[in-house]
Amino acid sequence: MIRFNNDYSQSAHPAVLRALALTAGESFPGYGLDPWCQKAAGLIRTRLDRPDAQVHFVVGGTQANYIAVAACLRPYQSVICADSGHIHVHETGAVEHGGHKIQALPAENGKLAAGQIAAVAEEYRASPIPEHITEPKLAYISFPTEYGTVYTKAELAAIRAVCDEYGLYLFVDGARMGYGLAASDVTLADMARYADIFTIGGTKCGTLFGEAVIIANTALQPHFRSFIKQNGAMLAKGWLLGVQFAALFETGLYFDICRQAVEQAMVLRAAFAARGVPAFIDSPTNQQFVVLTRAQADKLAEKYVYEPEQTLADGRLCARFCTAWYTDPVDVAALAEDIQSL
Repeated sequence: MIRFNNDYSQSAHPAVLRALALTAGESFPGYGLDPWCQKAAGLIRTRLDRPDAQVHFVVGGTQANYIAVAACLRPYQSVICADSGHIHVHETGAVEHGGHKIQALPAENGKLAAGQIAAVAEEYRASPIPEHITEPKLAYISFPTEYGTVYTKAELAAIRAVCDEYGLYLFVDGARMGYGLAASDVTLADMARYADIFTIGGTKCGTLFGEAVIIANTALQPHFRSFIKQNGAMLAKGWLLGVQFAALFETGLYFDICRQAVEQAMVLRAAFAARGVPAFIDSPTNQQFVVLTRAQADKLAEKYVYEPEQTLADGRLCARFCTAWYTDPVDVAALAEDIQSL
């Protein structure tokens, strides 16, 4: 069986594994206070063009999201999120478990619009009883979204303007950041300009595990390591994270492998379109969502593992086919050929 169901079903890029192997006989300080984490953070700050940004490394995406939200909000404050947002539908209520309400809004193609955020913030500002409701203080978006769509630079600028008007922070979940950058007009430096805090995912983009948490807003930087430690996310062998991110960012490998994954996804996108298989949503990234008949779904399932997302009202299946940094073009070609024979 050939897997197209996710972008984290293989271990790590060979360059990352080699870098880890080369450090196997060395000793380092713990808890991220090591030369490798310092090097990786410096490489990332260079890409951001923000020498004042803080860079922290944690093991997983849910950890990163939970801690980022906790660091931004007081107990009476809430986070605005798309109803398809990862913190709302895929993290077992981690944010609510931490004591913060999620105000989920209907998303169009997985995205929040600046006007939606403004409406929620204005409702609070105009309320005669603000002490009876939570204060929206953080806007959360994913880049790319859970449906593989991306925000343009103009859309991010509009959201930033709303956040500035109403005193909100902007948090960008970048678990698949590399794939989003490869399919948009946004750069990491842009992200550092628009977001107060965001993540650069490694787990789905070439590392064994790990996410980089970037704090661009200096007001949010104090005591962030305390939030990491208190929430069980401070890895004693922190250099294992630093080594991996240094391997990806020293030569720009992170961007190269994510761009290659998106290119392979576009091959599948074209194959489905040529066969007349409709897209469920127009995604320019490594996640492709298509609508299959049951016969088509069963036929492809004989050779390929994909993600069944939902059954539609007419009985057809919305399925996700996901490429990744490790996707073999030979496998993509085989799937494209089989799509044509459906």
